[in-house]
Amino acid sequence: MLSLTVAQRTELKARAHSLKPIVIIGNAGLTPAVLDEIERSLKSHDLLKIRVMNDDREARAAMLQEICEILKAGAVQNIGKTLIVYRPLEIPLTKAPKRRPGKSLTKKQLGSKT
Repeated sequence: MLSLTVAQRTELKARAHSLKPIVIIGNAGLTPAVLDEIERSLKSHDLLKIRVMNDDREARAAMLQEICEILKAGAVQNIGKTLIVYRPLEIPLTKAPKRRPGKSLTKKQLGSKT
């Protein structure tokens, strides 16, 4: 399980505020299919909101713990029926070319050799 500092969790909570839940865990609970979907989502998004349709608070906390242990992620927050999970992306994203506002990219910025 990935451990996060208080400062990291605070920054991640702020980033997660505007996110919508990507994965919803239904009445069947944390099945292998749900874990596979969370794994696929963590490969493309480093921060993930998960909605749990279970009224038992202890069961939701146990699900968060299990998700973090199995998928080597960090628990950011467990608030209500929403779990927030973080795992750094394995492949760093490339930076977009810089451009001035209102100007189109040049051929050089686009990587064209013509």
